[in-house]
Amino acid sequence: MDLKAVRTFVAVADAGQFQEAAAVLAITQQAVSKRIAALERDLGVRLFSRTARGAEPTLDGRAFLPHARALLLAEERAAASVRPGRRALRVDVIGPRVAPAVLLRGFHEAHPSVELEVVTLFDADTAVAAVQAGRVDATFRAVGMPGRRLPASLTSARVLDEPLHLLTGPEHALADADSVTPAELARHRIWMPSIVEGVEWAAYYASLAAEFGLTIDSAGPNFGSAAMLDRIAGSPELATFMGEHPAIARHDLRLIPITGPTPVYPHSLIWDRANAHPALAALRARLTGESPVRPSGTWVPDWAGS
Repeated sequence: MDLKAVRTFVAVADAGQFQEAAAVLAITQQAVSKRIAALERDLGVRLFSRTARGAEPTLDGRAFLPHARALLLAEERAAASVRPGRRALRVDVIGPRVAPAVLLRGFHEAHPSVELEVVTLFDADTAVAAVQAGRVDATFRAVGMPGRRLPASLTSARVLDEPLHLLTGPEHALADADSVTPAELARHRIWMPSIVEGVEWAAYYASLAAEFGLTIDSAGPNFGSAAMLDRIAGSPELATFMGEHPAIARHDLRLIPITGPTPVYPHSLIWDRANAHPALAALRARLTGESPVRPSGTWVPDWAGS
């Protein structure tokens, strides 16, 4: 159905005259008549009766009028949903408890009027494709994974280097250490069942293991972080890598800093250069105004960049 004709019908019904409706719509009276005639042909009914005072909706016209208004309202809502600033800003994070999600919560607290939709896509390839296709406005990912160059239409900025910690149960040999070095970890099994071949964190931990001679074991089904924490809490042998994670407060676990050097996971914000959403500009201004200085004594893979 031609929405211009529907809008013209509503204007005539409200004004009561073709001439006045033409003035409201800034078109000619002839154009109004043509639109109404076309709409009547489409519907197979007469919509107006000519009177001495102008035009009155027929019984069919009165029946159609509320539906016509609903059509125009739906059109306005559809357009508003994608106008800059009216649509929710859609941002991908790997998970709701990871460091980028904390950054996003900080942005939301600083900009409570910004409508925000948070999604969790599994891997960088899926997330980058979603940004490129416009399904999400931005994603937090490690950039530079071997064989994975960003499309030319996208850009990125490093927003956070997340220091890794060693997580153990109370019976582990390193449980009472104030800190550990990567060299000391070479003699211990690091269990990370969340590693899946082809994802960016798998590339990161493969580089870490190769650099320091670590044994990273991804065997076993991944039943989620809570099940993993339960198992580590009761094991004298298992340990894993983790950022600063509030969930461990519910378990008898040890979170031990890694030093000499400290491996950091490089989180970057990725977005489309042509995306004009004003809330995206606000997010970028908050997170990427100045790239964080990477201190000495830290380690990242060569492919992660500076």
